[in-house]
Amino acid sequence: MVYFLIIISAIFVNNIVFSQFLGICPFLGVSKKIDTAVGMGAAVTFVLTLATIVTYLLQKYVLEAFGIGFLQTILFILVIAALVQMIEIMLKKVSPSLYQALGVFLPLITTNCCILGVAILVGDGTWAAKIPGAEANLLQGTVFAFATAIGFSVALVLFAGIREQLAMAKVPEAMKGTPIALLTAGLLAMAFMGFSGVV
Repeated sequence: MVYFLIIISAIFVNNIVFSQFLGICPFLGVSKKIDTAVGMGAAVTFVLTLATIVTYLLQKYVLEAFGIGFLQTILFILVIAALVQMIEIMLKKVSPSLYQALGVFLPLITTNCCILGVAILVGDGTWAAKIPGAEANLLQGTVFAFATAIGFSVALVLFAGIREQLAMAKVPEAMKGTPIALLTAGLLAMAFMGFSGVV
Protein backbone atom coordinates (compact mmCIF):
# COMPACT_ATOMS: atom_id res chain seq x y z
CA MET A 1 0.00 0.00 0.00
CA VAL A 2 2.90 2.36 0.76
CA TYR A 3 4.32 1.90 -2.73
CA PHE A 4 0.92 2.70 -4.26
CA LEU A 5 0.78 5.90 -2.19
CA ILE A 6 4.32 6.81 -3.28
CA ILE A 7 3.43 6.33 -6.95
CA ILE A 8 0.14 8.26 -6.79
CA SER A 9 1.76 11.06 -4.78
CA ALA A 10 4.75 11.43 -7.11
CA ILE A 11 2.73 11.33 -10.34
CA PHE A 12 -0.33 13.38 -9.44
CA VAL A 13 -0.34 15.00 -5.99
CA ASN A 14 3.24 16.29 -5.82
CA ASN A 15 3.97 16.39 -9.54
CA ILE A 16 7.54 17.58 -10.03
CA VAL A 17 6.56 20.13 -12.69
CA PHE A 18 3.22 21.43 -11.45
CA SER A 19 3.70 21.52 -7.68
CA GLN A 20 7.48 21.70 -7.19
CA PHE A 21 8.30 23.67 -10.38
CA LEU A 22 11.38 21.62 -11.28
CA GLY A 23 12.19 20.72 -14.88
CA ILE A 24 10.43 23.75 -16.34
CA CYS A 25 13.07 24.33 -19.07
CA PRO A 26 12.51 21.02 -20.90
CA PHE A 27 8.80 21.22 -20.03
CA LEU A 28 8.47 24.43 -22.05
CA GLY A 29 11.20 23.75 -24.60
CA VAL A 30 10.60 20.15 -25.68
CA SER A 31 6.82 20.07 -25.54
CA LYS A 32 5.83 21.26 -29.00
CA LYS A 33 5.25 17.75 -30.40
CA ILE A 34 4.00 14.60 -28.68
CA ASP A 35 6.69 12.29 -30.13
CA THR A 36 9.44 14.61 -28.90
CA ALA A 37 7.79 14.77 -25.46
CA VAL A 38 7.58 10.96 -25.27
CA GLY A 39 11.28 10.62 -26.17
CA MET A 40 12.31 13.17 -23.57
CA GLY A 41 10.08 11.51 -20.97
CA ALA A 42 11.63 8.09 -21.63
CA ALA A 43 15.17 9.47 -21.41
CA VAL A 44 14.39 11.34 -18.17
CA THR A 45 12.78 8.24 -16.65
CA PHE A 46 15.83 6.09 -17.38
CA VAL A 47 18.44 8.62 -16.24
CA LEU A 48 16.50 9.81 -13.17
CA THR A 49 16.00 6.28 -11.83
CA LEU A 50 19.66 5.33 -12.36
CA ALA A 51 21.01 8.63 -11.04
CA THR A 52 18.88 8.37 -7.89
CA ILE A 53 20.27 4.93 -7.05
CA VAL A 54 23.90 6.05 -7.54
CA THR A 55 23.52 9.37 -5.69
CA TYR A 56 21.67 7.72 -2.78
CA LEU A 57 24.51 5.24 -2.31
CA LEU A 58 27.08 8.06 -2.51
CA GLN A 59 25.09 10.10 0.02
CA LYS A 60 24.92 7.27 2.58
CA TYR A 61 28.30 5.62 2.13
CA VAL A 62 30.57 8.53 1.16
CA LEU A 63 29.15 11.93 2.11
CA GLU A 64 27.56 10.95 5.44
CA ALA A 65 30.24 8.37 6.31
CA PHE A 66 33.07 10.90 5.96
CA GLY A 67 31.11 13.95 7.16
CA ILE A 68 31.42 15.84 3.90
CA GLY A 69 27.73 16.48 3.24
CA PHE A 70 28.51 20.04 2.15
CA LEU A 71 29.84 18.59 -1.14
CA GLN A 72 26.46 17.05 -2.00
CA THR A 73 25.38 19.41 -4.79
CA ILE A 74 28.76 19.45 -6.54
CA LEU A 75 29.16 15.67 -6.32
CA PHE A 76 25.61 15.02 -7.53
CA ILE A 77 26.05 17.33 -10.55
CA LEU A 78 29.28 15.56 -11.48
CA VAL A 79 27.71 12.12 -11.03
CA ILE A 80 24.66 13.02 -13.15
CA ALA A 81 26.85 14.46 -15.93
CA ALA A 82 29.12 11.40 -15.85
CA LEU A 83 26.15 9.01 -15.89
CA VAL A 84 24.61 10.73 -18.88
CA GLN A 85 27.93 10.55 -20.75
CA MET A 86 28.41 6.86 -19.86
CA ILE A 87 24.85 6.02 -20.91
CA GLU A 88 25.36 7.88 -24.18
CA ILE A 89 28.58 5.96 -24.94
CA MET A 90 27.05 2.59 -23.99
CA LEU A 91 23.90 3.19 -26.04
CA LYS A 92 25.99 4.19 -29.04
CA LYS A 93 27.85 0.87 -28.94
CA VAL A 94 25.14 -1.52 -27.70
CA SER A 95 21.96 -0.18 -29.31
CA PRO A 96 22.47 2.36 -32.08
CA SER A 97 18.71 2.51 -32.78
CA LEU A 98 17.92 3.45 -29.17
CA TYR A 99 20.82 5.91 -29.25
CA GLN A 100 19.30 7.55 -32.34
CA ALA A 101 15.94 7.77 -30.58
CA LEU A 102 17.30 9.21 -27.32
CA GLY A 103 20.54 10.78 -28.57
CA VAL A 104 19.02 14.24 -28.95
CA PHE A 105 17.58 14.22 -25.44
CA LEU A 106 20.49 12.78 -23.45
CA PRO A 107 22.62 15.96 -23.49
CA LEU A 108 19.55 17.98 -22.44
CA ILE A 109 19.11 15.78 -19.38
CA THR A 110 22.50 16.82 -17.99
CA THR A 111 21.13 20.30 -17.33
CA ASN A 112 17.65 19.23 -16.21
CA CYS A 113 17.16 20.49 -12.65
CA CYS A 114 14.49 17.81 -12.12
CA ILE A 115 17.21 15.13 -12.00
CA LEU A 116 19.31 17.01 -9.44
CA GLY A 117 16.26 17.99 -7.39
CA VAL A 118 14.98 14.44 -7.04
CA ALA A 119 18.47 13.12 -6.30
CA ILE A 120 18.79 15.62 -3.44
CA LEU A 121 15.27 14.88 -2.13
CA VAL A 122 15.95 11.12 -2.09
CA GLY A 123 19.47 11.55 -0.68
CA ASP A 124 18.21 13.71 2.20
CA GLY A 125 15.08 11.61 2.69
CA THR A 126 12.86 14.72 2.80
CA TRP A 127 10.44 13.29 0.21
CA ALA A 128 9.22 10.64 2.68
CA ALA A 129 7.75 13.22 5.09
CA LYS A 130 4.97 14.03 2.59
CA ILE A 131 3.76 10.43 2.26
CA PRO A 132 2.23 8.57 5.23
CA GLY A 133 4.10 5.36 6.06
CA ALA A 134 7.00 6.04 3.67
CA GLU A 135 10.57 5.46 4.79
CA ALA A 136 13.67 7.10 3.34
CA ASN A 137 15.36 3.89 2.16
CA LEU A 138 16.85 2.95 -1.21
CA LEU A 139 13.95 0.84 -2.51
CA GLN A 140 11.23 3.36 -1.70
CA GLY A 141 13.46 6.21 -2.87
CA THR A 142 13.96 4.46 -6.21
CA VAL A 143 10.21 3.89 -6.57
CA PHE A 144 9.66 7.58 -5.77
CA ALA A 145 12.24 8.63 -8.38
CA PHE A 146 10.73 6.36 -11.04
CA ALA A 147 7.20 7.59 -10.28
CA THR A 148 8.42 11.20 -10.32
CA ALA A 149 9.92 10.63 -13.77
CA ILE A 150 6.60 9.13 -14.92
CA GLY A 151 4.84 12.22 -13.53
CA PHE A 152 7.26 14.43 -15.45
CA SER A 153 6.54 12.43 -18.62
CA VAL A 154 2.77 12.67 -18.08
CA ALA A 155 3.02 16.44 -17.66
CA LEU A 156 5.22 16.74 -20.75
CA VAL A 157 2.94 14.63 -22.97
CA LEU A 158 -0.23 16.37 -21.76
CA PHE A 159 1.28 19.77 -22.39
CA ALA A 160 2.59 18.71 -25.83
CA GLY A 161 -0.87 17.48 -26.82
CA ILE A 162 -2.44 20.77 -25.78
CA ARG A 163 0.24 22.78 -27.61
CA GLU A 164 -0.34 20.77 -30.80
CA GLN A 165 -4.04 21.67 -30.58
CA LEU A 166 -3.23 25.31 -29.84
CA ALA A 167 -1.08 25.49 -32.98
CA MET A 168 -4.24 24.91 -35.03
CA ALA A 169 -6.49 27.19 -32.96
CA LYS A 170 -7.16 30.87 -33.50
CA VAL A 171 -5.12 32.53 -30.78
CA PRO A 172 -4.95 36.33 -30.45
CA GLU A 173 -1.73 37.71 -31.92
CA ALA A 174 -0.48 39.00 -28.54
CA MET A 175 -0.94 35.56 -26.96
CA LYS A 176 0.85 33.44 -29.60
CA GLY A 177 3.92 31.46 -28.60
CA THR A 178 5.23 31.76 -25.06
CA PRO A 179 2.32 33.69 -23.48
CA ILE A 180 -0.30 31.07 -24.35
CA ALA A 181 2.12 28.28 -23.34
CA LEU A 182 2.64 29.83 -19.89
CA LEU A 183 -1.09 30.40 -19.45
CA THR A 184 -1.79 26.80 -20.41
CA ALA A 185 0.89 25.54 -18.02
CA GLY A 186 -0.71 27.56 -15.22
CA LEU A 187 -4.14 26.08 -15.98
CA LEU A 188 -2.65 22.58 -15.99
CA ALA A 189 -0.99 23.26 -12.63
CA MET A 190 -4.35 24.38 -11.24
CA ALA A 191 -5.97 21.22 -12.59
CA PHE A 192 -3.32 19.08 -10.87
CA MET A 193 -4.05 20.94 -7.61
CA GLY A 194 -7.33 19.02 -7.64
CA PHE A 195 -5.34 15.93 -6.60
CA SER A 196 -4.10 17.60 -3.39
CA GLY A 197 -5.40 15.85 -0.31
CA VAL A 198 -5.65 12.45 -2.05
CA VAL A 199 -2.57 11.18 -0.23
